[in-house]
Amino acid sequence: MLTVVGVDGSPLHPDATAALAHAEVVAGAARYLHLAPAGAERVAMGPVDAALDALDGRRGVVLASGDPGFFGIVRLLRARGHEPVVLPARSSVQRAFARIGRPWDDVAVVSAHGRALGPAVNVCRARAATAVLTAPGAGPAEIGAALQGWERTLVVAEDLDGPDERVTTVTPHEAAGRVWRDPNVVLCLRDPDAVPGTAWIAGGPPRPGGWALPDDAFAHRAGMVTKSEVRALALARLAPAPGALVWDVGAGSGSVGVECARLGAAVVAVEHRPDDAARVRENAAAHGVDVRVVEGQAPAALAGLPQPDAVFVGGGGPDVVAAAAATGAARVVVALAALDRLAPTRDALHAYRVEGVQLAASRLADLPGGSVRLAATNPILLLWGEL
Repeated sequence: MLTVVGVDGSPLHPDATAALAHAEVVAGAARYLHLAPAGAERVAMGPVDAALDALDGRRGVVLASGDPGFFGIVRLLRARGHEPVVLPARSSVQRAFARIGRPWDDVAVVSAHGRALGPAVNVCRARAATAVLTAPGAGPAEIGAALQGWERTLVVAEDLDGPDERVTTVTPHEAAGRVWRDPNVVLCLRDPDAVPGTAWIAGGPPRPGGWALPDDAFAHRAGMVTKSEVRALALARLAPAPGALVWDVGAGSGSVGVECARLGAAVVAVEHRPDDAARVRENAAAHGVDVRVVEGQAPAALAGLPQPDAVFVGGGGPDVVAAAAATGAARVVVALAALDRLAPTRDALHAYRVEGVQLAASRLADLPGGSVRLAATNPILLLWGEL
């Protein structure tokens, strides 16, 4: 019989007290083992596998923080063949938002505990409100350092319900320069004073309206927008998703970057024209997404930007493509209007498996009398490289 007991600093449920009283072995973080009865073997969870081995075939209790079914030990126990009784407490995310008096039904919750930090940070970059379950080496300082350049406020809740509880509001820069006590949870907010709207699905509803939006869904300069037919295939090859970071280089109107953000990715748009950079910001705001805009000429403007998962190059030439490829991004997609750039662009993607297609779409256009004709758009070469 295995029981998993959540601990949040409040008195234990009577069922938890009874399970502990009859336990042969109690496993958990060292800070919780004082709850074990005198006669039980105590196993501190450092290496998890060793602790789980001690539970096999014995009456055991696992003491875990908050709700152990929420990014917790329950998943691992079931993978090991256990069917535990779970007695949850309040999760750290629940308690942290309660401390600041904010609802959290619109919040994306991600975990960096025992996982790579990058995807969690990319969700923070993309979303207006994110909670991060942290770990040593993937905590407030590391998250703050990774969010340099994004307008975010971090709320760090340390030792919730413990003797050293502290809730601190800081900028990412301030978070990066401090030492934080474990355990902690980080709330990442674009606007800490904003009142979130009504949510009908946890984490906020998906974006409406599909993808490959009409060209007139974006402000643009004299038709300088990646056409929807081209955008559709580019998005398919970029594979934007929550946890990914996409660069939109030579962004123009930013239509590709904005659509990537609508699909959940974090996005950095690089554009050297100030008027186009302003349009990218305008289009991002119009579609309710967050796109970081870097004004400058690529490839120089790419220096120091965070590692991308995918790059779209809408302009700039083979040297920009080579710089994009040098990042090691898993996918690089390039739109070309000029045929003479095909060969040097392929050469720039020499480390990738390269494919491409010419897209020549004809759209329906009205004629007098109610008839229609086909109006051709300019053909575009779309190349993509995948590692």
